[in-house]
Amino acid sequence: VFSQPGKVVIEQRPVPHPPKDSVLIMTRRTLISTGTELTILSGDFPKDSAWSRYGRFPFVPGYDNVGEVIDVGEGVSRDWIGKKVASRNPHALFVTVPLDPLVPIIRDISDDEAVFFTIAEIVMNGVRRGEVRLGESVIIYGAGLLGQFAARLCRLCGARPVFVVDIAEARLRRLPDDPCIIKLNPPGDDVISIVKKETRGRMADVVFELTGNQALIPDEFSCLREQGRFVVLSSPRGPTMFDFHDLCNSPSFTIIGVHNRSHPRVSTPDNPWTNKRNAELYFDLIADDELDVRTLISHRVPYQEAPSTYQKLLEDRSQAMGVILIWSE
Repeated sequence: VFSQPGKVVIEQRPVPHPPKDSVLIMTRRTLISTGTELTILSGDFPKDSAWSRYGRFPFVPGYDNVGEVIDVGEGVSRDWIGKKVASRNPHALFVTVPLDPLVPIIRDISDDEAVFFTIAEIVMNGVRRGEVRLGESVIIYGAGLLGQFAARLCRLCGARPVFVVDIAEARLRRLPDDPCIIKLNPPGDDVISIVKKETRGRMADVVFELTGNQALIPDEFSCLREQGRFVVLSSPRGPTMFDFHDLCNSPSFTIIGVHNRSHPRVSTPDNPWTNKRNAELYFDLIADDELDVRTLISHRVPYQEAPSTYQKLLEDRSQAMGVILIWSE
């Protein structure tokens, strides 16, 4: 629990009883969101913003939970007991979840790999909304966890080249060894010149903003071709000074916002890609060795060490990527 800005505590609570049409899960792994969770924990966001409405203290963080069903509520078959499942529930040893959003993990993948599923859902939604197509060039600003997934998933869609820009060399080293993924670290690398050369002067078709730094956003349009698409897949913490003529109207850019909430609520023939459908795809990609996330695991810590782990991340998260809390085996 984030009891107040900068303060993390572990609370002992009664084990919940699963309500009707729900299950009780004993958690095995959760994943710390070093973006969203640390933003809330720091308290460093504007008042009267969506951040302040969401991040109210005391705050129970977390939305990547993998565990095992150990009990069921009224109306639920006991066949669920013993099944490995994924849910968007918080960091807690026991959680209850309605059946509808629950995602069974039927493929043979490890808990450590499975727990990235919400990150995969978010980025898959961004890649789809950005309409990344075969042969298009993409620039990803920010090589954190979302940027890492964006690079991998854009390549799976056939994008080439994919440029990833970050000032942390340690993050760039975690990218796949793929000749079509070009790693750029400014100011040592002249991003505009390199993009121009590698795209034969055409510049990028799509830009993904994944730094979360609102001050950087205007400069990130510099490599986007006319009528290109700019996807805001991060969650910037505050307002950005923006010239809508030069950065939208004149070059006719399309600016696309992406949040996990923009998944369709139900599957339709027009758009079947719900959270659950994307999670299922993620598990298949891992099981079929089309996606490797093991290199993204930077920390594996017992949940009892969560308070000190969060404190270290607040002080310096530059070396952190996938931070996994271990609850049970």
